Amino acid sequence: MDYTAILAEIADECRPLARSGRVADYIAPLAAVGLGPFGMALRTVEGEEFSVGDAAVPFSIQSIAKVLGLAHAMELVGDDIWSRVGREPSGTPFNSLVQLETERGIPRNPMINAGALVVVDATLAAAPSNGDHLLAFVRRAADDETLGYDLAVAEAERETAHGNRALAHLLKAYGVLQGDPDAVIDAYCRMCSLSMSCAELCRAFTFLARAGLSPSGARVVSPRHAKRINAVMLTCGVYDEAGDFAYRVGLPAKSGVGGGIVAVLPGVFVATVWSPGLGPKGNSLAGTMALELLTTKTGASIF
Repeated sequence: MDYTAILAEIADECRPLARSGRVADYIAPLAAVGLGPFGMALRTVEGEEFSVGDAAVPFSIQSIAKVLGLAHAMELVGDDIWSRVGREPSGTPFNSLVQLETERGIPRNPMINAGALVVVDATLAAAPSNGDHLLAFVRRAADDETLGYDLAVAEAERETAHGNRALAHLLKAYGVLQGDPDAVIDAYCRMCSLSMSCAELCRAFTFLARAGLSPSGARVVSPRHAKRINAVMLTCGVYDEAGDFAYRVGLPAKSGVGGGIVAVLPGVFVATVWSPGLGPKGNSLAGTMALELLTTKTGASIF
């Protein structure tokens, strides 16, 4: 497969769309990025790497980090995490308070904000108190000790996290959140501020294409957990646009309001794209189109 030529074609077709949509302007550092950037990378399970455009530019991965947080939580507590959070698509906005109250404090899935807060809470309770164990997990998954947070983004998120604080306190009221809501919010904002380029994100998610193995072949999660995380990404990874995304792209994926999307074809490759212009459901417009073109041009999807 000539991925170099395919990515070049995709970039040419998607660059006009990269100036469409709107950035996540409620987080000041994300608003400052503006419309226009477009980067895409692909990494095969054999270790070949391909990229185009702004694929080496770091960006705030935002909710994409929820997948890494879930993988870390499953490593620590296993299937016990599913006693506190579901696995069904939400069908509502990713920050819905109404759905959480209707379902008496059990988040629909770990890819929406309420579910991610429960995952963070479980991780904080299970991990030793010394060190940043999530960051250590991410670095181990990517085989990259240089990865880190964008602390300016983390602070901006904390300043505007009123809705997430409401979710955390509602979860606490229902007894689903066990720790201090403020500590959970701090850890959640820090997690979402993880900064990576498309190329780095491909490496960090390689374990989901290689049955749990990192780029170097080290065990990150079990094959069983890798399979289940991919399944949750397919059904819940792009908020309440999961059905349309599965129809158009046909890959397990996770998006973030920073404009990034990561998609996995187990056993074959990881593909990532970054373009900050978002559609009404919070997913990158050019990014979604790029991944649709990728599976169309390669004929590769899970279906």
